[in-house]
Amino acid sequence: MAEWTDYLASHRDQFLTELLDFLRIPSISSLPEHAEDIQQAAKWVASRMKKAGIEEVQIMPTEGHPVVYGEWLHAPDKPTIMIYGHFDTQPVDPLDKWETSPFKPVIRNGRVYARGASDDKGNMLIPILAIEALLASEGVLPVNVKCFFEGQEEIGSPDIPLLVEEHKDAFACDLVISADGLQWREDQPAIFLGFKGMCALQVDVKGPGHDLHSGIYGGAVQNPLHALVHLLDSMHDGDGRVLVEGFYDTVKPLSDSDRRQISAVPFDESEYKEALGISDIFGEVGYNTHERAWARPTLEINGVWGGFQEEGVKAVIPSEAHGKITCRLVADQDPADILALLETHIKCHTPIGVAMTTQRLSSFAYPYVMPSDYPGNQAVHEVLETLYGKAPYYVRLGGTLPICSHFRDILGAYTIMFGFCLEDERIHAPNEHFRLTSFDRGQTAYGMLLHKLGEYDTL
Repeated sequence: MAEWTDYLASHRDQFLTELLDFLRIPSISSLPEHAEDIQQAAKWVASRMKKAGIEEVQIMPTEGHPVVYGEWLHAPDKPTIMIYGHFDTQPVDPLDKWETSPFKPVIRNGRVYARGASDDKGNMLIPILAIEALLASEGVLPVNVKCFFEGQEEIGSPDIPLLVEEHKDAFACDLVISADGLQWREDQPAIFLGFKGMCALQVDVKGPGHDLHSGIYGGAVQNPLHALVHLLDSMHDGDGRVLVEGFYDTVKPLSDSDRRQISAVPFDESEYKEALGISDIFGEVGYNTHERAWARPTLEINGVWGGFQEEGVKAVIPSEAHGKITCRLVADQDPADILALLETHIKCHTPIGVAMTTQRLSSFAYPYVMPSDYPGNQAVHEVLETLYGKAPYYVRLGGTLPICSHFRDILGAYTIMFGFCLEDERIHAPNEHFRLTSFDRGQTAYGMLLHKLGEYDTL
């Protein structure tokens, strides 16, 4: 290990300078005025990959922002690993909350501050540098490697499934390693086994043809806001269990092993409540807080509006009301099936005197879970335990990462999260930052992981 780790150490100043250059590119994927910046970031990534020794590097266009692809395929009879990451960023607002300019990176107290520092440019650059160190020191990689770095993750990767489907032979691999990920704490590693799927629906309630005087017509007609509240209340019982018929029918139950792994992750209820500013926890009976948040499906009301919203009183019965609902889903729930169940429930629970219609919204993703004993996870476990001096936790997230299910369903490959950002690094918020210790540790970790995976003939 000495030669390639020495290479990393001797090139640290150069690598850090390159990271700062990368962070200066305002590659905000959601804002049309930054489309050229996304292209600039793609060119930067492609150039850096070539410099590292990655071959066949190309910028692959889509209907939206591009993907940068490259490969090194000279390890016969060894697994093929695809490394995934993204070079686009979130917007920077509110700008006045930043202590320094978001695209003028600065280093303070061992952390680099800039938009994209942690999510995901710092993490995405790490495997490129590790590959360079291995090739420069050893002349070969211990496995076959493909790199897939995209410019539209922060807007939901809308064009990626079609691109992967069209080029699935080129992207074929045994395992995907995602550089877009995190660790539990600075001194505690974690292996992420699953993420929730998602579907979303808007409910529109129409009552009288115009707003009505609440004194003259109150008690004589159905109030659309009352009707909406009644409908939304019909979707849960008092303990938070979803009452939509069929909602849980395909849910894969937690095994004893699943529950042991989740229970092994420390949880301090008092700290949890204090951090969130709540008086008590709440949720489905029979499950602890981590189980509910990570591995049980949910139905949440995200917004309700209608009628008079300004200061004071306007005594009306509104003519319409609206609500937005999202469901976070677990294996083996299908988001299209859940939307159909919701629509049926709404039809069956529409009060008299109003009409209810629904709109399916664009947030749509399948749940993702992988076996904890998968060989790739075993390799990651060994590397993380060596680096941190303690075994990783096995955890899941209530959030949604659609790319994992895309790679699984199209390429037949599991995705292992192997990123090194931390939850306190203000991802998507002002003053985003990335620890330089994580930048260094991640490079060593990727070199170790590629060597460990090279010990496997198949995955």
